[in-house]
Amino acid sequence: MSVLPGSIRQIGYVVTDLDSALASWVELGVGPWLVIRGLPMCALYRGEPCETTLSLALSNSGELQLELIQQEDDTPTIFTEFLASNGPGYHQLAYWTEDFEGTMKAVEAAGWPVVWSGGEGFGVRFAYVEPPNSPAQIIEISELTDGQSASAKFIRDAAAGWDGSDPIRELGS
Repeated sequence: MSVLPGSIRQIGYVVTDLDSALASWVELGVGPWLVIRGLPMCALYRGEPCETTLSLALSNSGELQLELIQQEDDTPTIFTEFLASNGPGYHQLAYWTEDFEGTMKAVEAAGWPVVWSGGEGFGVRFAYVEPPNSPAQIIEISELTDGQSASAKFIRDAAAGWDGSDPIRELGS
């Protein structure tokens, strides 16, 4: 039995230039992208409190959600760590769980270290873990709340009916 719940729901990419990355994905026919810029993030990075600012973009390709993450500062985080080791690119696979505590207990029992976690202030808890011998360096576990589920449906539906117009949709601006 797997430690993780269900199927892979999202693939995350860490980028250094969100607008350039968005243009590349739109060229591949993926969109529309819902973009949130300047999002303050408080998390634990390898067990220590961390505050940073992120810009995020979300879209779907079929049932699979794609996330682009650009950190707006040089605060040490799981993202700057990745960029220093690998440069921009594929970063994590994400699973969504309705039983966050139960999933985290299974992760702990499996001995997977939690390297980035938080979200309590945003209403959706998350944890990034490093499973040994995995095809993914990082696995994100995200709490599937009613709000998260509605957001995922909104993004999926926007992509399903997308006609190629208005490919970048800024939220909160």
